[in-house]
Amino acid sequence: MLNAFKFLGVLTLAAFFGCCSAVAERYLSVAEVQRVCFPTAEKFEGDVIRFTSEQKKELEKNAGVPVRNSGNQFWIARSGTNLLGVVVLDYVMGKHEVIDYAVAIAPNGKLLQIEILQYRESHGGQIRGTKWRNQFQGKSVTSPLRLNEDIYNISGATISCRHVTEGVRRVLATYDLFVRPRLVPDKLPDAATEP
Repeated sequence: MLNAFKFLGVLTLAAFFGCCSAVAERYLSVAEVQRVCFPTAEKFEGDVIRFTSEQKKELEKNAGVPVRNSGNQFWIARSGTNLLGVVVLDYVMGKHEVIDYAVAIAPNGKLLQIEILQYRESHGGQIRGTKWRNQFQGKSVTSPLRLNEDIYNISGATISCRHVTEGVRRVLATYDLFVRPRLVPDKLPDAATEP
């Protein structure tokens, strides 16, 4: 009888941990997301921005969200000498696990698209859906980007939705403050003035 209880206890623990463990789902590699975001690009020039403590403070002030990462890796997409835009790789915490995603930004600072590269949570993978991701298109550093305001929430994925939304706001501010000035500033249109 004691062995039956032990067996039942082991089965219960296995079922509990089995149902609650995260399953990592990789959707796109960095090379794939570059091609998805900028299919006509002939080359991608990689670079990294590492935030100083002053830059983190400036970024937090401009984005209105805490900055927990030390920087971002990004790739400049070009076709010949034409600047097509930038792909920025970023990470945010979901409820329990890290979410890898990339943001494609036009030279004028407007968001072209967001792609989920890897989702590790056991629930809430609906943020990968086209409808949810498409609502970020055209947003810029001047957009509110607030969950339940201009970005709708997905029931069961609230934390993932909130953190990705905040992350996108931070990435757009990073582009505006630190990446865009590295590009040819006198040739870049402004998101606030361009339709």
